[in-house]
Amino acid sequence: MRKFILCLSALFLIISFALANISSVEAAQKVKGYIKKNGTYVAPHFKTSPNKSKFDNFSTKGNINPYTGKKGAVSPFKITPKKYR
Repeated sequence: MRKFILCLSALFLIISFALANISSVEAAQKVKGYIKKNGTYVAPHFKTSPNKSKFDNFSTKGNINPYTGKKGAVSPFKITPKKYR
């Protein structure tokens, strides 16, 4: 009985880690290509879903973009000035 509970716990952990990795990739949104006002073409790409965290973005240090394999280079602690209109 003890081995059964241990095996069941291990299976649960493996499934949880697998689902956590899948959900992070599914959280990405596809952006269609478009032309900016200045005439520059922006190719289609993926971006992370909007939220208030700076730690889970593809461009943040410590993360890797799963679509391009590029490592993040932006510090999550960098303070960006707010844009006022």
